[in-house]
Amino acid sequence: MVKKTEINYTNKYIGLSREELILGVSQMMTEERLEHVLRVEEKALELADIYQGDFEKVSIAALLHDIAKDQVDEEMRDIIISENLNLDLLQYGSAIWHGPVGAILAKREFQLKDEDILESITYHTVGAREMSLTTKIIFVADYIEVNRDFPLVEKARELAKESLEETIIFKLKETIKYLIDLEEKVYPKTIESYNAWIDK
Repeated sequence: MVKKTEINYTNKYIGLSREELILGVSQMMTEERLEHVLRVEEKALELADIYQGDFEKVSIAALLHDIAKDQVDEEMRDIIISENLNLDLLQYGSAIWHGPVGAILAKREFQLKDEDILESITYHTVGAREMSLTTKIIFVADYIEVNRDFPLVEKARELAKESLEETIIFKLKETIKYLIDLEEKVYPKTIESYNAWIDK
């Protein structure tokens, strides 16, 4: 298993070292959020080890996946409008917005251009019909990082050791059920993702 401290960024994806990137993201989020991000990175690297993912990409994606989460709602709304993102997003809250807005901030603040990493930030909450290996890993790692505590988390963790695809379906299904139980709106792309993955 690769250790986080052993990862040396090559500048192929981002012009910073891992330590510099952590410093940068720490200025955009609370300490609690930063700790979550580091736990997601750790879990994502475990999954990359199992499924032959790109450790550098996975590390960068994990560290950046929540950079918009602590932004003020008005700022996120402004970015959605100014960057011509799907305006349907505005009918939902920051839990949905922070993925696509985070990808915009990753481009702006860290000059990130790699489409694979940007996709993993964009879709880490709602999923997508098609997901790269990096995106699958971040989508799952965010769900099962060590501090997550929900009734079926251990089942999800065991499933992740066997199949990313089955864990993706599990996460989408359980997320939709959870939102329905709360009588909350379900973002349509989450349902689209679920239907696409069930078809696979």
